[in-house]
Amino acid sequence: MQKQEPKRVLAVLSDLFFSVKLSDAAKRSGLALEFVKDAQQVLEKAQHKPSLIIFDLNYEAAAALTLIATLKSRPETKGISLIGYVSHVQGELKQQAHEAGCDMVMARSAFSQNIPQIFKRHSGN
Repeated sequence: MQKQEPKRVLAVLSDLFFSVKLSDAAKRSGLALEFVKDAQQVLEKAQHKPSLIIFDLNYEAAAALTLIATLKSRPETKGISLIGYVSHVQGELKQQAHEAGCDMVMARSAFSQNIPQIFKRHSGN
């Protein structure tokens, strides 16, 4: 019987501390996590159909809102789940992300608490 490749998750963020937390949770969930730093990389890697893309909506180098809209407008990537996180006081940015097509936008603290459940849901296990 052939071993199935782990499902992939892309993370678009710059916070190293948060990166470690995501990496640990991904390993426990059996997911292959890859960090990407810019919009071009995300668009290229999205062609391989990750099960989830995570966005730090405050990471300006990635232009997350534009990138989310682009991903949702393309037939080959519109089915990928997109989750963004923001500071709990950024209601306007949260609304803009929803309007751009982000499937779920959470406060960073809530996202951090729910990482294991989110990864479990996207791992298929």
